Amino acid sequence: MHAIPLVLALAAAALLARPLLSLLRAGGHLAANYRGRELPLPFGLLLPLAALASLVVLVPAQRLTHTEILDTGSLRAGAYVLGVALLGLIDDLLGERILAGAPPTQRDPPPRGLRGHARALARGQLTTGAIKAVGSLGLALAVCSPIEHTTGRWLLASAVLVLAANALNLLDLRPGRASKAFAILAVALTLASGDLAPLWTLGLFVGPALVAGVYDLRERAMLGDAGAGALGALTGLWLIATLSAAGQLIALAPLLAVSIYGELRSISVLVRRLPLLRALDSWGRPS
Repeated sequence: MHAIPLVLALAAAALLARPLLSLLRAGGHLAANYRGRELPLPFGLLLPLAALASLVVLVPAQRLTHTEILDTGSLRAGAYVLGVALLGLIDDLLGERILAGAPPTQRDPPPRGLRGHARALARGQLTTGAIKAVGSLGLALAVCSPIEHTTGRWLLASAVLVLAANALNLLDLRPGRASKAFAILAVALTLASGDLAPLWTLGLFVGPALVAGVYDLRERAMLGDAGAGALGALTGLWLIATLSAAGQLIALAPLLAVSIYGELRSISVLVRRLPLLRALDSWGRPS
């Protein structure tokens, strides 16, 4: 029973992938990737679309058969992933436009990074990046509140969720990079813990993530912030579901390092300089 959401969502994503590509192309939702190729974006929409389509079958089946197919953890995790994906979609559709504040003629260049968005807010200007940052923090605090009984554990888990979402967004600058990071971490956590429960809990989104990752890797589409944010949300949820408080504290270090480095330097330049990372990063991409 536990694998049903994963399998159904995987099948839904496989069926919806090509229609979504056509829909994005027909609507003119295209962007140039790092090689200048115009690709549909945000293809990360496949994750919430496939998950929601699966619920149309799963929820009635659970109610009519009186069998627990989706537990409360799955629904809580799903609400968090959907929320983060929505925030990313706002960023994808509106870009880095200033939504409020200075008139268009007086606007500075679009802010970049957390510091840029913080400076814009200090000037009274609201950016989509700031909306995403604040919204992600609010969602993380809300989703961790019912499952962590002490204030310290609650804040620690919330920090892991926020930093994981930000780290995957920073990695999503080359085809398949964010998807590979998520897959490697998920496999490593599963093997280290021997626990498949997080896979079943997050199954509604793991299946679609695999399908979207293949399209992203093969440069047939780009995930966008909606997709990278959803992958980051899944990564964070997997971490807090698998790791103890000490493990989460240790995980904060690399997540924080990626966030700080991405704020100050180019991650892509770093990847090109390290042979192992360069080989892993380029694996599977079309030549």
